[in-house]
Amino acid sequence: QLQASGGGLVQAGGSLRLSCAASGFTFDDYAIGWFRQAPGKEREGVSCISSLHSSTYYSDSVKGRFTISKDNTKNTVYLQMNSLRSEDTAVYYCAADFAGPGFDGLVTIDERSYDYWGQGTQVTVSS
Repeated sequence: QLQASGGGLVQAGGSLRLSCAASGFTFDDYAIGWFRQAPGKEREGVSCISSLHSSTYYSDSVKGRFTISKDNTKNTVYLQMNSLRSEDTAVYYCAADFAGPGFDGLVTIDERSYDYWGQGTQVTVSS
């Protein structure tokens, strides 16, 4: 299971930190991705981090503003979102992509690779 939390209403320029808590599987074996879906738009990949957090990816739209981190001791991934813009408004989802024991390779933001999905958390940025 994946449980996303931390969403809310924030003014443009503000910050939020999303959390994704995992249970029921070996967290160290999975890369974790964050995706978002705005009203009327397709879901898009935002960021992801490899299983042992050596590799990360950010979409161009969030690069330099968002930071992903993975705490394997707490089975939790965080998405620190700074300098938020109205276009960041969306439901944010976390998902887990099986990498394998001890494999800390490249990450992919292709959602077809992801095995488990959490429920979303709403982020609303007011301008």
